[in-house]
Amino acid sequence: MKLSAFFLSIFTALLLWLAWPTMPFTPLVFIGFTPLLYLTEKIHHRGKYFGWIFFSLLIWNVATTWWVGNTPVPASGVFANSFNALLMSIPWLAYKNSRRRLPETMAYFALIVYWLTFEWVHQTWELSWPWLVLGNAFAMRPGWVQWYEITGASGGTLWVLLANITIYQVWKRARIYDLSWAQLLRREIWKPAAVIAAPLLLSAFIHPAPDPDRKTGVVIVQPNIDPYDEKFSASSAIEQLHKFIRLSEEKADSDTRYFVWPETALFPTGAWEHQLNYQPEVQAIRQMLQRYPKARLVTGAVTMKQYRSTDEIPTTARMMEDGTYWEPFNAALQIDTSQSIQIYHKYELVPGVELVPYVRYISFMKTLALDFGGITGSYGRTPGATMLASPSDSINIFPTICYESVFSDYVAGGVKPGANLLAIITNDGWWGNTEGHRQHLQYARLRAIETRRWVLRSANTGTSAVIDPAGNVSQPQPYWQEAVIKATVTPRQDITFYVRNGDLVSKGAVIFCILLLVHAFISRFIPGLRHAENNQ
Repeated sequence: MKLSAFFLSIFTALLLWLAWPTMPFTPLVFIGFTPLLYLTEKIHHRGKYFGWIFFSLLIWNVATTWWVGNTPVPASGVFANSFNALLMSIPWLAYKNSRRRLPETMAYFALIVYWLTFEWVHQTWELSWPWLVLGNAFAMRPGWVQWYEITGASGGTLWVLLANITIYQVWKRARIYDLSWAQLLRREIWKPAAVIAAPLLLSAFIHPAPDPDRKTGVVIVQPNIDPYDEKFSASSAIEQLHKFIRLSEEKADSDTRYFVWPETALFPTGAWEHQLNYQPEVQAIRQMLQRYPKARLVTGAVTMKQYRSTDEIPTTARMMEDGTYWEPFNAALQIDTSQSIQIYHKYELVPGVELVPYVRYISFMKTLALDFGGITGSYGRTPGATMLASPSDSINIFPTICYESVFSDYVAGGVKPGANLLAIITNDGWWGNTEGHRQHLQYARLRAIETRRWVLRSANTGTSAVIDPAGNVSQPQPYWQEAVIKATVTPRQDITFYVRNGDLVSKGAVIFCILLLVHAFISRFIPGLRHAENNQ
């Protein structure tokens, strides 16, 4: 069994890797977990079972997201992949335990509930890493998942798990009852076929409503500034600004309403928020905007906020020598020709780089974060998504900065107050020309479907693009090249079921998970509730 367990563990990792963006074999995700379902039945020793499950999930993590270690600190990738595989093992261990208490069908239901709960938790706590949410597997197949406007990506997770369980059950019955191919086709094959086909058929009948007639001209800049050797050099900040302005004006005209620049385009070493109007970069931008008076700039920036003694001081705030507290932010700004600058603070911060998790409980670690340039240590977080509003044009942009665009429920929550365009501003150059930036682009397609919003994606080194409400990518720019996109998009007012109601699939799973845990606790004292695994 040891040798077969090794190959089955590797087989699961291989199937899931081949199914994951940007590999072309998406349908393999429907059978990726079947080897682990088999191992769950055959391995009874809990320690050995955990070892093989963890090994399989670790190989999948490494094969799919190895690039997180493609930084000056490779150990960060080792930890990230190992820790994520460990967390992924928890739902499988809980499922293994459920098989001792529950009938087989209920145990499968428990696996679905545990995994969906795990994904929900992994998007809401400070050690979040939703990159491998199973529903993301369909990012390159938007035509398959137009119904994400109802369920969000968690609906895709449910689909994947149901398909794996159903296919495994058919295979298992074929072996137990020694079914011929004819019998298998006649009696069993319709079950997984229905599970897989039903969402595909539903997707074929769901389309975004037609765009309104009102069009908005946008210019998206991809400056291609090296994030390691050039980006965070204070001496080159003004040179970078001139580059942004030059590229912006290459395709700007009288119809341009928005310029979009990438993450940390301005003030890479920080600027005080109460002094933004006096910054030479802002003054130069307003001079440019004078030539396009109907336009506004949405741009990334590093800002700093100083707290007065009467303010509520966040636990992440730092103290200067004079005793004043301050906090840095990875921010998005909207600048126009007036003296008003709208500010959005990134909320979903990258653990270990922008955020030391739960620093309020371990305050001595607040300055510990990986140094990728710019301000190090934990950045500030401001709860409550903020739109960048343009009342005169009735346009509200919800900006997501880098990693935030992977959080489906967070993006939907930002659209709900009335955002009618999405902007993704990012710097994906940290991990080089790897699958990281390509996967990140593909995930943005799912956010477009969930919210039915046009997406304006400005990436420092690529890939910048425009994505329509059906998830179709247009004008993708080559990686590691200067580029400018001129496009026409449509602000939309319609609200999808998912945006209006949130992630009901995950919330339902959390409720059932609590009930299952209560049942597990009670079953310790009521032997009649236990269901021996070896009797299944």
